[in-house]
Amino acid sequence: MTPAIELLKKQKIGFELLSYEHDPNTTNFGLEAAQKLNLNREQVFKTIVLENQDGQLIVAITPVSQQVNLKLLASLCGAKKVAMAAAKKVQTSTGYVLGGVSPLGQKKRLATFLHSSAAQFACIYVSAGKRGLDIAINPHELAKLTAAVLGEF
Repeated sequence: MTPAIELLKKQKIGFELLSYEHDPNTTNFGLEAAQKLNLNREQVFKTIVLENQDGQLIVAITPVSQQVNLKLLASLCGAKKVAMAAAKKVQTSTGYVLGGVSPLGQKKRLATFLHSSAAQFACIYVSAGKRGLDIAINPHELAKLTAAVLGEF
């Protein structure tokens, strides 16, 4: 049981848990999930933790099929610039390891941004907090639970 799953159960939010055998040689975790679970890549979302110029962390939830536009994300969150956060800082702040970072159940609540393309689906897939484990969830429920701002980035 991960903190993400515990949060969903506690909040009585409907979700489906999907698992697959994670390949330890894989570094593109989101695409691996889409391929192994035979899912539409546009519906599988990766959780990325970034840092602004002041050292504040933010969370971006974006389709695995896309790269984050750092300039658009910085503008959306009111920063001059954002960059990927160091793995150690991500793990300390979220409680999750890279490749298993869930937008749900993080140790510290961070400002969260959800790519607006999520709204076109009845459900999207995000990490459940462990490599090889994903959650199917309604994107509006996810946005509500994480207080996410929807936007293009």
